[in-house]
Amino acid sequence: MTVQLDAIDRKIIDELIADARVPIATLAVRVGLSRHAVRHRIDRLEAHKVIAGYTIRLTERARGAPLARAIMMVYRKDRIRGADVTTAIAAIPEVTHCFVLSGAFDLIVYIEADSHERVNNIWAQIAALPGVADIVTNFALASVLDRRH
Repeated sequence: MTVQLDAIDRKIIDELIADARVPIATLAVRVGLSRHAVRHRIDRLEAHKVIAGYTIRLTERARGAPLARAIMMVYRKDRIRGADVTTAIAAIPEVTHCFVLSGAFDLIVYIEADSHERVNNIWAQIAALPGVADIVTNFALASVLDRRH
């Protein structure tokens, strides 16, 4: 049985996504219902598994966020997208993403490391791979949006 969500249900869900610890009384004021009506709607959303659970989001500091984030654009010598370079890159623990690209560069590699020195070591490791012709590296200066967490 599927539950039909109205605008108030969606507003409740949006508020809970923003802050799952929001007091029911505050949530009631925000959506324009009584505390009892909001509690009833939340119970219904939970019972129908629309709300499957609650979680916490840690700050970057509490997560032990990396001190150095870098993006490397890798250009392969032969432009062939064989697995030799990508397999070697995938074995580097600080690599969080590696995408095959169209355009000027063949791969984009996201790195999260504990130091700029470690990023430099990773750069040297990737640059030494036989199939790599060039790497352009950019360090992230600030994060303005992260929808992963």
